[in-house]
Amino acid sequence: QVQLVESGGGLVQPGGSLRVSCVASGGTFSSFAMGWFRQAPGKEREFLATISSFSSTNYADSVKGRFTISRDNAKNTIYLRMNSLKPEDTAVYYCAATTRYYPNSLHYTGASAYNYWGQGTQVTVSS
Repeated sequence: QVQLVESGGGLVQPGGSLRVSCVASGGTFSSFAMGWFRQAPGKEREFLATISSFSSTNYADSVKGRFTISRDNAKNTIYLRMNSLKPEDTAVYYCAATTRYYPNSLHYTGASAYNYWGQGTQVTVSS
């Protein structure tokens, strides 16, 4: 069983930066594709970024150029570095892992591709 634990959320001012982390336990982390999603109150869960086991990345248009996903296989950890934060970035941020392989990498932008989820960490962007 894979467990994911996010950390690093908090309150940040508009224009600021924050890095959230997700530590995985169980399974073979280096073989997982990983993703970051977020959910704001009253909204659907939204894809943000994904990173493959080979560290290839894909981003939602809404965060491309501002957010960076990375992984450290030695620490079983992925990160999401967020710059130029806006109030509309306020949400609960979730990491996800999948042991499934999809030939079309676009599948990893959908929540249904992932079979393990963390509990989320709150990010609030406000002055």
